[in-house]
Amino acid sequence: MTTIRLWDLPTRLFHWLLVLSVAGAIVSIKTGAISWHERFGLLVLGLLVFRLAWGLVGSTYARFGTFVQGPGAVIRYLKGGWQGVGHNPLGALSVLALIGLFGFQAGSGLFANDDIAFTGPLYPLVSPEWSDTLSSWHRLTEWWLYGLLILHVAAVAFYARVKKDNLVKPMITGKKLVRAGQAQDAQGGGALALLVSLAFAVIVVAGASGSLMTPPPAPEPAPQDLGW
Repeated sequence: MTTIRLWDLPTRLFHWLLVLSVAGAIVSIKTGAISWHERFGLLVLGLLVFRLAWGLVGSTYARFGTFVQGPGAVIRYLKGGWQGVGHNPLGALSVLALIGLFGFQAGSGLFANDDIAFTGPLYPLVSPEWSDTLSSWHRLTEWWLYGLLILHVAAVAFYARVKKDNLVKPMITGKKLVRAGQAQDAQGGGALALLVSLAFAVIVVAGASGSLMTPPPAPEPAPQDLGW
């Protein structure tokens, strides 16, 4: 057996920051802290955008090209023919589903409203009818996310209890014990790739927050009655 570098630090930070951000978004909406819910939503969006970029320029096992494969790979995995490390072909589908659903949840929240006083930062860009539609989808998707998160945790527990494969520890330490010759250390994902991914995420969050929108013109002052 030998130890390899599996998950790079940016991937691990993304994973755990996403966990904390989603937990914060859930707690804040349940406690009525709507402004904090918006902040957590923007943080989730930024993390997802970073992960998409990092999935293209990051280190070996973080890249989508390494673990996202076709239906044939999923079938081989289900038959016990997969011998890789990192995300297995079936787990890759879970990763894509989580990114897609979280992305839709964060994106729809930008245009949502709560029928009282809160509106998302990009609410002025859509009609009130579209905002109401996206708000209903935003609330509905919440339950789909709960189901997917439960399935994700159940899969991790299954691997730990049945297959004796601890998936959590490598996501903390970045290292994994494998058979000699089974896999090599992760390569790539240097400082330039990190800066590009972070810059991309910051630009998207800045746009999503509404800070790049042109402010509405100031209202004209009311005419004064001078008594003439």
